[in-house]
Amino acid sequence: MVRDGYIYGVSLLVVAAAAVWLTGVWTWGVVPVLLAAFFLWFFRDPHRAIPTEPGLIVSPGDGLVTETVRIATPQGDRQRISIFLSVFNVHVNRAPIAGVLSEVRYRKGKYLNAMNPQSAESNEQNIVTVRGEGVEVTFKQIAGLLARRIVFHYRQGDRVERGQRVGLIKFGSRVDVIVPAEAELRVKAGERVRGGASVLAVLTEGAAVALPEPGTRRSAKAGFGENG
Repeated sequence: MVRDGYIYGVSLLVVAAAAVWLTGVWTWGVVPVLLAAFFLWFFRDPHRAIPTEPGLIVSPGDGLVTETVRIATPQGDRQRISIFLSVFNVHVNRAPIAGVLSEVRYRKGKYLNAMNPQSAESNEQNIVTVRGEGVEVTFKQIAGLLARRIVFHYRQGDRVERGQRVGLIKFGSRVDVIVPAEAELRVKAGERVRGGASVLAVLTEGAAVALPEPGTRRSAKAGFGENG
Protein backbone atom coordinates (compact mmCIF):
# COMPACT_ATOMS: atom_id res chain seq x y z
CA MET A 1 0.00 0.00 0.00
CA VAL A 2 1.31 3.44 -0.96
CA ARG A 3 1.31 5.94 1.93
CA ASP A 4 -1.24 8.13 0.12
CA GLY A 5 -3.79 5.33 0.43
CA TYR A 6 -3.58 5.42 4.21
CA ILE A 7 -3.77 9.22 4.24
CA TYR A 8 -6.91 9.38 2.09
CA GLY A 9 -8.49 6.25 3.54
CA VAL A 10 -8.04 7.09 7.23
CA SER A 11 -9.10 10.71 6.67
CA LEU A 12 -12.35 9.61 5.04
CA LEU A 13 -13.04 7.06 7.78
CA VAL A 14 -12.66 9.88 10.32
CA VAL A 15 -15.11 11.97 8.27
CA ALA A 16 -17.56 9.04 8.22
CA ALA A 17 -17.32 8.57 11.98
CA ALA A 18 -17.79 12.30 12.61
CA ALA A 19 -20.80 12.46 10.29
CA VAL A 20 -22.53 9.55 12.03
CA TRP A 21 -21.72 10.91 15.50
CA LEU A 22 -22.96 14.42 14.71
CA THR A 23 -26.17 13.37 12.92
CA GLY A 24 -26.98 10.12 14.68
CA VAL A 25 -27.82 8.67 11.25
CA TRP A 26 -25.53 5.88 10.03
CA THR A 27 -26.34 6.47 6.36
CA TRP A 28 -24.35 9.72 6.46
CA GLY A 29 -21.23 7.59 6.79
CA VAL A 30 -21.84 5.38 3.77
CA VAL A 31 -20.35 7.64 1.10
CA PRO A 32 -17.15 8.48 3.04
CA VAL A 33 -16.63 4.78 3.85
CA LEU A 34 -17.06 3.82 0.19
CA LEU A 35 -14.60 6.52 -0.85
CA ALA A 36 -12.14 5.33 1.80
CA ALA A 37 -12.37 1.78 0.44
CA PHE A 38 -11.78 3.07 -3.09
CA PHE A 39 -8.64 5.00 -2.12
CA LEU A 40 -7.24 2.08 -0.13
CA TRP A 41 -7.78 -0.11 -3.21
CA PHE A 42 -6.52 2.47 -5.71
CA PHE A 43 -3.19 3.00 -3.94
CA ARG A 44 -2.46 -0.71 -3.67
CA ASP A 45 1.13 -1.74 -4.29
CA PRO A 46 1.31 -5.48 -5.07
CA HIS A 47 4.50 -7.52 -4.99
CA ARG A 48 5.98 -8.22 -8.43
CA ALA A 49 8.47 -10.86 -9.54
CA ILE A 50 11.15 -8.89 -11.42
CA PRO A 51 12.81 -10.71 -14.37
CA THR A 52 16.54 -11.14 -13.77
CA GLU A 53 17.83 -12.08 -17.23
CA PRO A 54 20.30 -9.54 -18.70
CA GLY A 55 19.23 -7.12 -21.42
CA LEU A 56 15.54 -6.89 -20.51
CA ILE A 57 13.51 -3.66 -20.40
CA VAL A 58 10.48 -4.02 -18.15
CA SER A 59 7.33 -1.96 -18.06
CA PRO A 60 7.41 1.05 -15.72
CA GLY A 61 3.65 0.80 -15.15
CA ASP A 62 0.49 -1.28 -15.35
CA GLY A 63 -1.90 -0.70 -18.21
CA LEU A 64 -2.78 -1.08 -21.86
CA VAL A 65 -0.19 -0.73 -24.63
CA THR A 66 -1.76 1.78 -26.99
CA GLU A 67 1.08 2.30 -29.46
CA THR A 68 4.53 1.14 -30.50
CA VAL A 69 6.18 3.46 -33.00
CA ARG A 70 9.60 4.51 -34.29
CA ILE A 71 10.43 8.14 -33.57
CA ALA A 72 13.24 10.56 -34.38
CA THR A 73 15.08 12.17 -31.46
CA PRO A 74 18.12 14.47 -31.25
CA GLN A 75 20.09 11.35 -30.27
CA GLY A 76 18.91 9.39 -33.31
CA ASP A 77 16.10 6.95 -34.10
CA ARG A 78 14.31 5.33 -31.17
CA GLN A 79 11.21 3.24 -30.48
CA ARG A 80 8.41 4.51 -28.25
CA ILE A 81 6.02 2.29 -26.33
CA SER A 82 2.96 4.07 -24.95
CA ILE A 83 1.01 2.62 -22.01
CA PHE A 84 -2.36 3.94 -20.82
CA LEU A 85 -3.10 3.61 -17.11
CA SER A 86 -6.82 3.74 -16.35
CA VAL A 87 -8.21 4.56 -12.92
CA PHE A 88 -8.49 0.79 -12.33
CA ASN A 89 -4.78 0.07 -12.80
CA VAL A 90 -2.01 0.01 -10.19
CA HIS A 91 -0.37 3.44 -10.44
CA VAL A 92 3.00 2.74 -8.83
CA ASN A 93 5.81 3.29 -11.35
CA ARG A 94 8.98 1.21 -11.58
CA ALA A 95 12.40 1.58 -13.22
CA PRO A 96 12.59 -0.12 -16.66
CA ILE A 97 16.30 -1.02 -16.34
CA ALA A 98 19.03 -0.90 -13.72
CA GLY A 99 21.33 2.09 -13.94
CA VAL A 100 22.00 5.69 -13.02
CA LEU A 101 19.45 8.47 -13.51
CA SER A 102 21.21 10.72 -16.01
CA GLU A 103 18.21 13.08 -16.30
CA VAL A 104 15.13 13.86 -14.23
CA ARG A 105 13.18 16.74 -15.72
CA TYR A 106 9.69 17.91 -14.76
CA ARG A 107 7.68 19.87 -17.32
CA LYS A 108 4.39 21.67 -16.79
CA GLY A 109 1.67 21.21 -19.35
CA LYS A 110 -1.96 20.51 -20.20
CA TYR A 111 -4.27 17.74 -18.98
CA LEU A 112 -5.48 16.20 -22.21
CA ASN A 113 -6.99 12.71 -22.17
CA ALA A 114 -4.03 10.31 -21.85
CA MET A 115 -5.37 8.30 -24.83
CA ASN A 116 -4.83 11.37 -27.03
CA PRO A 117 -1.48 11.09 -28.88
CA GLN A 118 -0.93 14.82 -28.30
CA SER A 119 -0.72 14.18 -24.56
CA ALA A 120 2.77 12.72 -25.04
CA GLU A 121 4.11 16.20 -25.80
CA SER A 122 1.51 18.62 -24.42
CA ASN A 123 0.62 17.26 -20.97
CA GLU A 124 2.31 17.75 -17.63
CA GLN A 125 5.07 15.16 -17.41
CA ASN A 126 8.20 13.99 -15.67
CA ILE A 127 10.96 12.78 -18.01
CA VAL A 128 13.45 10.28 -16.59
CA THR A 129 16.46 8.81 -18.40
CA VAL A 130 18.27 5.76 -17.01
CA ARG A 131 21.77 4.87 -18.22
CA GLY A 132 22.76 1.26 -17.72
CA GLU A 133 23.56 -2.01 -19.48
CA GLY A 134 25.29 0.00 -22.20
CA VAL A 135 22.15 1.93 -23.22
CA GLU A 136 19.90 4.82 -22.28
CA VAL A 137 16.19 4.19 -21.69
CA THR A 138 13.83 7.11 -21.11
CA PHE A 139 10.40 6.91 -19.57
CA LYS A 140 7.86 9.67 -19.16
CA GLN A 141 5.28 9.91 -16.40
CA ILE A 142 2.50 11.77 -18.18
CA ALA A 143 -0.50 13.27 -16.39
CA GLY A 144 -3.92 12.45 -17.83
CA LEU A 145 -7.34 14.07 -17.80
CA LEU A 146 -7.90 13.31 -14.10
CA ALA A 147 -4.31 13.24 -12.87
CA ARG A 148 -3.02 16.38 -11.21
CA ARG A 149 0.01 15.08 -9.39
CA ILE A 150 3.09 13.21 -10.55
CA VAL A 151 5.30 11.74 -7.82
CA PHE A 152 8.96 10.81 -8.34
CA HIS A 153 11.21 10.04 -5.39
CA TYR A 154 14.73 10.26 -6.80
CA ARG A 155 17.14 12.72 -8.34
CA GLN A 156 19.66 12.90 -11.14
CA GLY A 157 22.71 10.85 -10.19
CA ASP A 158 20.81 8.29 -8.11
CA ARG A 159 21.06 4.61 -8.96
CA VAL A 160 18.00 2.40 -9.41
CA GLU A 161 17.53 -1.30 -9.98
CA ARG A 162 15.34 -2.88 -12.64
CA GLY A 163 11.74 -3.01 -11.43
CA GLN A 164 12.40 -0.80 -8.40
CA ARG A 165 9.55 1.40 -7.25
CA VAL A 166 10.34 5.00 -8.15
CA GLY A 167 7.06 6.97 -7.98
CA LEU A 168 3.46 7.09 -9.11
CA ILE A 169 0.92 9.12 -11.07
CA LYS A 170 -2.34 9.74 -9.25
CA PHE A 171 -5.44 8.61 -11.16
CA GLY A 172 -5.72 8.15 -14.95
CA SER A 173 -2.45 8.71 -16.75
CA ARG A 174 0.08 7.50 -19.32
CA VAL A 175 3.64 6.22 -19.37
CA ASP A 176 5.84 6.39 -22.48
CA VAL A 177 9.01 4.32 -22.72
CA ILE A 178 11.69 5.25 -25.28
CA VAL A 179 14.09 2.43 -26.10
CA PRO A 180 16.93 1.98 -28.64
CA ALA A 181 15.88 1.53 -32.25
CA GLU A 182 17.67 -1.83 -32.34
CA ALA A 183 15.87 -3.26 -29.30
CA GLU A 184 13.58 -6.21 -30.00
CA LEU A 185 10.04 -5.37 -28.86
CA ARG A 186 8.12 -8.03 -26.97
CA VAL A 187 4.76 -6.24 -26.83
CA LYS A 188 2.31 -4.76 -29.32
CA ALA A 189 -0.68 -2.43 -29.19
CA GLY A 190 -3.68 -3.95 -27.44
CA GLU A 191 -1.69 -5.98 -24.90
CA ARG A 192 -1.83 -5.40 -21.16
CA VAL A 193 1.35 -5.12 -19.11
CA ARG A 194 2.29 -5.11 -15.43
CA GLY A 195 4.85 -2.74 -13.97
CA GLY A 196 8.16 -4.37 -13.16
CA ALA A 197 7.05 -7.81 -14.35
CA SER A 198 6.20 -7.49 -18.06
CA VAL A 199 9.08 -7.39 -20.54
CA LEU A 200 8.62 -4.60 -23.09
CA ALA A 201 11.80 -5.15 -25.11
CA VAL A 202 15.09 -7.03 -25.20
CA LEU A 203 18.40 -5.31 -25.83
CA THR A 204 20.11 -6.95 -28.77
CA GLU A 205 23.87 -6.91 -29.24
CA GLY A 206 23.60 -3.97 -31.65
CA ALA A 207 21.56 -1.92 -29.19
CA ALA A 208 24.27 -1.73 -26.55
CA VAL A 209 26.92 0.95 -26.88
CA ALA A 210 29.68 2.16 -24.58
CA LEU A 211 28.29 4.89 -22.35
CA PRO A 212 30.34 6.73 -19.73
CA GLU A 213 28.56 6.40 -16.40
CA PRO A 214 27.82 9.68 -14.63
CA GLY A 215 28.85 9.91 -10.99
CA THR A 216 26.30 8.38 -8.65
CA ARG A 217 25.07 10.20 -5.60
CA ARG A 218 23.40 7.41 -3.68
CA SER A 219 21.59 4.12 -4.15
CA ALA A 220 17.88 4.84 -4.60
CA LYS A 221 16.28 2.79 -1.85
CA ALA A 222 14.07 5.34 -0.16
CA GLY A 223 10.42 6.13 -0.82
CA PHE A 224 8.75 2.85 -1.76
CA GLY A 225 11.35 0.48 -0.30
CA GLU A 226 13.00 -2.51 -1.92
CA ASN A 227 12.22 -4.20 -5.22
CA GLY A 228 9.33 -6.61 -5.60
